[in-house]
Amino acid sequence: MKGRLILSILLILSTWDSLAKEYHFVSIENLIEQEVGRKVLPHFYKKLGHSITITPLPGKRASTTVSVGEKDGEIMRIFTYGMEHPNTLRIPTPYYSLQTMAFYKKSSGVVINRKEDLQHYKLVKVRGVKHTNNITQGMPFVHDVDSTVAMMDLLELGRVQVALTNTIDGLLAIKARGYTDIIILSEPLDELSLYHYVHQEHSQLVDEVDSVIKQMKLNGELEKIIKQAEKEVFSAN
Repeated sequence: MKGRLILSILLILSTWDSLAKEYHFVSIENLIEQEVGRKVLPHFYKKLGHSITITPLPGKRASTTVSVGEKDGEIMRIFTYGMEHPNTLRIPTPYYSLQTMAFYKKSSGVVINRKEDLQHYKLVKVRGVKHTNNITQGMPFVHDVDSTVAMMDLLELGRVQVALTNTIDGLLAIKARGYTDIIILSEPLDELSLYHYVHQEHSQLVDEVDSVIKQMKLNGELEKIIKQAEKEVFSAN
């Protein structure tokens, strides 16, 4: 009897090991919300018995590696990312959010009351980031850089008039540089939900991961994990 029980346990463990997989995802480097996502996402896969690795890359390179199937997905993108990248599948339930915020110098005379007002100014954004790509689409004066800090440096030097990024990301970059004359709008230009995306070859993950996110939202676990992740990321930056 005891021998059969041990054999059954070993068979269960063996089956579990055969189902457990390792997935390789990418994030966008040098963005605070992505760093939060790097800490949160592994919790979803751990509950499913899987392990993951996350490689930070420049935004355009990240989307390219997923589109061609070199990586298994992106940890965090906005809703329209899935519309622009048909080889990816969106996990339906968002697990984080970001604000699109405009930063400018106090003495610059910049006046922005709506998104369309951006077209009158020289803008800077981080290359390959979808929410700032979308809001500046078709605008004449848009400069791309590789990091939020580099963006704030250009703004401080007066080479651009408005910098666009997530609110927290921008505030931390200003703090890191010690700039005191850069301010933000009273309200964000937009607020967007963030979703996890997987390559279409991994369609079985969509329902599995979505169920985990929904359950963790319902029982309050996700909120606790996010707060801890934010604390760790903000302290590090």
